[in-house]
Amino acid sequence: MSKRLAISIIAVVLFSLELHAQIRRFYIANDDHTDYVWSASESVYKTVMLTTLDKYLIQIDSTIAAGLPFNHQSKYNCDGSYWFWVYEKNRTAGQMKNLISKVKSGHMTVPFNPLAVLYGGMPAEASIRGMYYAGYLQKKYGIDLKLGISMESQTLPLGLSSLWSGSGVKYSWKGVCGCASRMRKADLQNRDNEVYYYKGLDGQKVLMKWYSLATVVSPCGRDANQDFGGYAEARCLTDYLINRMQLKSVTSKKHIIGAFGYGWDDLQTYTNGFVSLAKSFSNQDQEVIVSNQTDYFREMEDSYGKTLPEEIVAGGNEWDLYIASMAEVSAKVKRSVEKLRGAEAMSTIVSLSDTRFANGLKEMRDSAWMSIGLYPEHDWTADGPVSRNDRAAFQRRLEENFTAYADTLYNKSSAALGNQIKISTVNQRFFVFNPLNWVRNDIADLPYKGSEAIAVHDVSTKKEVLWQFVEKEGATFLRILATDIPPVGYKVFEIVKKAAAKRTGSASLNGNLFENRRYKISVTRAGVVTSLIDKLNGNRQLVAPSPGGRYMNDMGSGLSESGDPLRIENEGPVSVTLKTRTSDSLKHSTQITLYNELLPRIDIHNKIEQNFSALITNTFSTSFIRPDSWHEEIGAVIKAKLKKDGGHYAERNARYDWLTLNHFANIGSGDYNITIANRDCYFFNLGKSTPDSLDADASYINVLVGGQTDGANLGIKEQGKDSSFVQQFSISVQNHAFDKVGSMKSSLEFQQPLVAGLVKGSATVSLPENNYSLLKSSDPDLLIWAIKPAEEGVENNGIIVRVWNLKQSFTNANLLFAKKLLSATETTHVEVDMNPIPVKGRAVSIGVGSQQMKTFRLKFAQIASER
Repeated sequence: MSKRLAISIIAVVLFSLELHAQIRRFYIANDDHTDYVWSASESVYKTVMLTTLDKYLIQIDSTIAAGLPFNHQSKYNCDGSYWFWVYEKNRTAGQMKNLISKVKSGHMTVPFNPLAVLYGGMPAEASIRGMYYAGYLQKKYGIDLKLGISMESQTLPLGLSSLWSGSGVKYSWKGVCGCASRMRKADLQNRDNEVYYYKGLDGQKVLMKWYSLATVVSPCGRDANQDFGGYAEARCLTDYLINRMQLKSVTSKKHIIGAFGYGWDDLQTYTNGFVSLAKSFSNQDQEVIVSNQTDYFREMEDSYGKTLPEEIVAGGNEWDLYIASMAEVSAKVKRSVEKLRGAEAMSTIVSLSDTRFANGLKEMRDSAWMSIGLYPEHDWTADGPVSRNDRAAFQRRLEENFTAYADTLYNKSSAALGNQIKISTVNQRFFVFNPLNWVRNDIADLPYKGSEAIAVHDVSTKKEVLWQFVEKEGATFLRILATDIPPVGYKVFEIVKKAAAKRTGSASLNGNLFENRRYKISVTRAGVVTSLIDKLNGNRQLVAPSPGGRYMNDMGSGLSESGDPLRIENEGPVSVTLKTRTSDSLKHSTQITLYNELLPRIDIHNKIEQNFSALITNTFSTSFIRPDSWHEEIGAVIKAKLKKDGGHYAERNARYDWLTLNHFANIGSGDYNITIANRDCYFFNLGKSTPDSLDADASYINVLVGGQTDGANLGIKEQGKDSSFVQQFSISVQNHAFDKVGSMKSSLEFQQPLVAGLVKGSATVSLPENNYSLLKSSDPDLLIWAIKPAEEGVENNGIIVRVWNLKQSFTNANLLFAKKLLSATETTHVEVDMNPIPVKGRAVSIGVGSQQMKTFRLKFAQIASER
């Protein structure tokens, strides 16, 4: 025997003896892992949820009546708040009260997440809204929720820890399938840390239990995921489980062990085995506890919290990727999330003058939050008993519910805002609204039917502005160059009669060269950008072919000139658009727009006009040599390098081929970089990255247009038969070192168009007729991420402001409002009040840590209700 082996054996024996002196605490937790619209239809699953909860409520009462110690009484752990949603809507108030009483007594647990969902590719705000029902439960019923779960898929994003913690999550456990995976199973079976603090870039953290996946199959199951590290760790309710927990106690050197999860892939389970096992195997050396999960974490934190390790790493994506198998449906979700930002900002202003506004939309809104929460439900694999067609129909219903609410609120808020703005002329006026919190110059498009012999004046400055007509989707719009639009506010413009005058275009097309004062672009007939020169930075060339011969906005055509001749449309002093159409590689049209010099960006609009089943990517290849690449994940902007190389990605137990593309990706080096803003897509491949290796020095990205990333058996086939896909990008350059705030701002400006609407002035309350700003920040780099009426209404509960500080330093910012404040309170992201903050007149000072997102409730001294 070697000396090292002998020492190891002695250490294990000594620690085993030490544990023997300390009572071992084994927590076993029951749940019925929900495979929603995978095992069965929605209607069947709702019945399962109702009957399961009813049965366990009876079992809980019977163990209480039997006088069992609390630790041996029955407990049940829902794996999503949707269980309570279904119960509340289908049971009596008395039955719901009984369910809530079991939460308060510690016999029932409900987490923040709606079900087992995939967070990897989702926008931060979508993920937060999906947890709003949990916030409602806390506020209405006075219960304290602490658990968040992301189950079965093998990866975990970095920024989710921050969003969870900011929403109120303190604890989480994760078990994986170890199936339908391209990750190394050896890594899943040998995690660096099994109990640790899952920590975000902002320093916020969640206590995580994520055991290594078992290397053996229990006698009660057929897969290793029915053991430690799987999603049904407590599946085998026999002495086998106790023996496994005893061994885990020795190898982990901890006297507290948790085995969570029972239901596995079964549609419905019911057992009293947890109570029986706890009674049978508790003795003077160990106590087996029927767990509500949070009890395990509280004791773990009390006993080991000061010595537990921390992990601040990104794990990439796996099952998250399958939303790209319905690319256009998923794109509609993403576009609606962005549309909601403007809709809610306008509705906030309107509601402060009319507290009854949008009261009739509450049911629609609540359904929208649950729909966006369920959209990334983990069974996008679509490989279960429910057919792929039925799964696709389910995803469409969720998208339609969410989109309908965003559209409805947007249209109602825009009309109401126009009604509240005062008008004192017979000339037609329209407002231009900016939902973002910094002064903006941008285009604004107003649907228009009228004379072409006009001029447009800025009512505030009395000056004429640049304008032109554009055609979009068969409709005419009046496009203006709107300047100095105030933050979270509007300016008013007036249309006056004037003889038509010739207007010079802001860009020109000469052969295949498309050019304005800032950029010179070479474009093929397939819409591929083969050259992009920044004229204001030494004629710097920004495009070079990838190793595979692709350029920029290249879906596989390369240098092919197969397609319609390039032509100009919508030419004017504000913008000029180039358009082409091709059937090369993929039938699609491309529009590229250059703007007046005040708008230094290049917008690209691709419309794919055919169904496809292959995995399609769109390459953006740059001329940088060994650049750094950054991208927005969920709740974090991270560098696409391994942690050991100065990046944010884990060195093992991660998947690297498809990274999250939320608002943007950025490629650059030194004092120059390119931001590629994205409205519709969710993921990108960096260079030649594979599941096992990250091509961190690549100078190009391959945006995932759509497809089944992991083969024909995972995801929805043939894009659910869709044959029309819109995908939009914007390119901007920065001649300075990469700046998270700057890249996010330029991306948001592309994804948050200025809103234009007619001024009617028909409301009895009136807003200023020239300009207005609801909110200004002393730190314009502090991003107002969301501004909305409180869920329970403005009149008694004020408005909600969510901010995100992407800077590398703490900021203390003054928020100055248009109305006098009554009070301010820091809340969780799901609007549960925490700490009061002093106000002074119309101002409140808030402190926000580096990379941190925070949420606040503001109440005003006087608001009106239009009668």
